Amino acid sequence: MEKRETKVSFGKAGNGIGSKVTLPMPWLKKMEISPECREIEMFFDEEKQQIIIQKK
Repeated sequence: MEKRETKVSFGKAGNGIGSKVTLPMPWLKKMEISPECREIEMFFDEEKQQIIIQKK
């Protein structure tokens, strides 16, 4: 398992605040996620405080 440290970006979005996280391109390439095939699923495990991202 590879670990990278990053920060969450926050910005104004409509009437509230939005957030973004940048994912490393090598990870996306390994997952075969591209501009043509970019659908993913995200899960939040509240108990473990983890976000899980997988290709749809």
